[in-house]
Amino acid sequence: MAEVWIDPARCQGHARCFMLAPETFEIDDDGYGHVIAGREGSYDEENVRKAIRNCPERAIKVIGAEPAS
Repeated sequence: MAEVWIDPARCQGHARCFMLAPETFEIDDDGYGHVIAGREGSYDEENVRKAIRNCPERAIKVIGAEPAS
């Protein structure tokens, strides 16, 4: 099953993920984004897809997804 994930090595704390999909992403005390526990499977929701497209560091990843044909 595919899951959405934020690469901590890439995230620079722009918080666009939280602004676009607050039901899936949260910001920690240091200002970096994280996927809310239990929301890892929300990768195909519209707001999550917007967050993926708008992350300037390309830190939001979908792991385990089938490659597009």
